Amino acid sequence: MNRAVFDTNVVVSGFLSPAGPPGRIVEWLRNGEVQAVVDDRIMAEYAEVLARPIFRLPVTEVELVLAAIRARSFWVEAAATHTVRGLPDPDDAPFLECAQTAGVPLVTGNLRHFPKSATKGVSVLTPAQFVASLRGQPDL
Repeated sequence: MNRAVFDTNVVVSGFLSPAGPPGRIVEWLRNGEVQAVVDDRIMAEYAEVLARPIFRLPVTEVELVLAAIRARSFWVEAAATHTVRGLPDPDDAPFLECAQTAGVPLVTGNLRHFPKSATKGVSVLTPAQFVASLRGQPDL
């Protein structure tokens, strides 16, 4: 199973630009072809951000995708095991903590939010890099 932590901006972009790499990732998450690594903090952020009126996302579609992610995700307890320092935005810490805990890549549209000095060996990829890394694998 291909697992990764997906920053909220990737999920939002997947809804707003379904034809691009983030859209492919959201479709894979929905179908269970890739598995998100999450904790309660990440799932709460997904729900809160996707519900923002500015995005005008279809509520039913958002609920379907969130239910699929929730049901198929690899859940971790990251808060007690890792303390992240050096991120420009401390609110990004749950994503890096989950990636560290699970030993998986972190996929984000904002690489500058995760400087190498703070990632401690976690591979940080753009959505395009993540999609390219899976090319040639069966069923993807």
